[in-house]
Amino acid sequence: MTGATSKVQDLVLRLDGITKRFGKLVANNAVSLSLRRGEVVALLGENGAGKTTLMNILFGHYVADEGTVEVFGKPLPSGQPRAALEAGVGMVHQHFTLADNLTVLDNIRLGTEKLFSRGTGRGAARRRVQDLSRDFGLSVDPDARVGSLSVGERQRVEILKALYRDARILILDEPTAVLTPQEADALFATLRKAIAQGLSILFISHKLHEVTAIADRCVVLRHGTVVGEVATAETDGARLAAMMVGGEISLPKAEPRPAGPVLMKLAGVSTPSEGAAPGLKRLSLDLRAGEIIGLAGVSGNGQAALADLVSGLIAPDGGQLELAGTPVTRWTPREAIRRGIARIPEDRHKTGTIAGFNLTENAVLEGYFRPEFSKMGLIDWGAARRFADEIIAAYDVRCQGAKTPIRLLSGGNMQKLILGRVLEPGPTIILANQPVRGLDIGAIAYVQSRLIAARDAGAAVLLISEDLDEIMGLADTIHVISGGRLSPAFARGTKTPAELGLWMAGEGFSEDSHAA
Repeated sequence: MTGATSKVQDLVLRLDGITKRFGKLVANNAVSLSLRRGEVVALLGENGAGKTTLMNILFGHYVADEGTVEVFGKPLPSGQPRAALEAGVGMVHQHFTLADNLTVLDNIRLGTEKLFSRGTGRGAARRRVQDLSRDFGLSVDPDARVGSLSVGERQRVEILKALYRDARILILDEPTAVLTPQEADALFATLRKAIAQGLSILFISHKLHEVTAIADRCVVLRHGTVVGEVATAETDGARLAAMMVGGEISLPKAEPRPAGPVLMKLAGVSTPSEGAAPGLKRLSLDLRAGEIIGLAGVSGNGQAALADLVSGLIAPDGGQLELAGTPVTRWTPREAIRRGIARIPEDRHKTGTIAGFNLTENAVLEGYFRPEFSKMGLIDWGAARRFADEIIAAYDVRCQGAKTPIRLLSGGNMQKLILGRVLEPGPTIILANQPVRGLDIGAIAYVQSRLIAARDAGAAVLLISEDLDEIMGLADTIHVISGGRLSPAFARGTKTPAELGLWMAGEGFSEDSHAA
């Protein structure tokens, strides 16, 4: 057998000349790529470059206007996810495709059995899920309802769902976004074993150090077109980033500076648990003017409760909340906004925007009652439209105008609109909850530079993230949260990622530790 013949026979996936249009927008323009048995190909590009559209065509969610897809040498029928699954293609979506009212086990089994066989083999299915959870370090309760799970736990379910189906080609879209460094290392170790046994992976990640660690080749998209393909061993993160954005780019650095007065004080606050999500346990924290507090932790360890408390969605049932030295007795989202507190929510799709609203409506979603937008109890849509136009221009929101439904925007452009909505009123306290999750290097640099500028202008920033690179690069002071408990304060540069990862796993906490 010749080398050329061997390569052809090893080919498991071929996309040839894929073009997809949404009206006047060309999301993919004659895109071609291939994948071989036991190979990892990273698909890179800015938000809106066409990566997710291309993967949705492969998985059958979209139908290409032009081009073909072949899996293991056979044409893949268009627009049929079932055909993709049966051909051995599994996809872990960045934005979850789970049924909130079903259990983890039922979500994983959904679509794997015939209609009238439902309810059979549950014990074997549970054991298989538990084995996969253990082998991949993806802990999740098979009997928990998905609606009660945190964002991180839902992503684990997505990964397990694909693995459960014995996929031979696995599409991974930001698979480590909510894992600790140790969990990410464990996942990569397991993936390498599967790769050695013939699993092929299309890997989408904005963490370029992960790309260079696991991928064999990188295919780079820009504005829907392939602009480069390179062997990973022959490049580095900086050159990949330059290919993605069309020029050199680097992440901003937050230079050290002294913090100002305390703007918000949490003194021994507690909140009730919500299902499997722990509440806060006598947590104490000061948010100071001109300081970024970084909160690291595995998703589902009390971050949601702290974010809801800071933004006024819940009030403490124990302890004291103070603003500018004054105890707060009445705490609501409207009161929080009125007092200069702004939030970048964790989930821009579920809680940050309303998909059916356009950009103007979403721009004033949380501040419609402000005097500049409200006249005699009615929304001044002219003012709202001008505000949306200002955000679109100032924050480079790539869209068809302020009347565009926000569901048509990429994740990065959606996040830019939220960022403008948050920062333009000039808040005193900013809750930045996973502000760069799923964003490309260019969008990350932009969001982070805006947060640093807000800090330098005197705002207090609470940065909640599972990405230790982000925490360690931006935060002046770092805390770790685990089980609703807060670690001591760590100055930037005093802890390694591995040391913070141990705290994230709960190993640094004593039984009675509860405060900073």
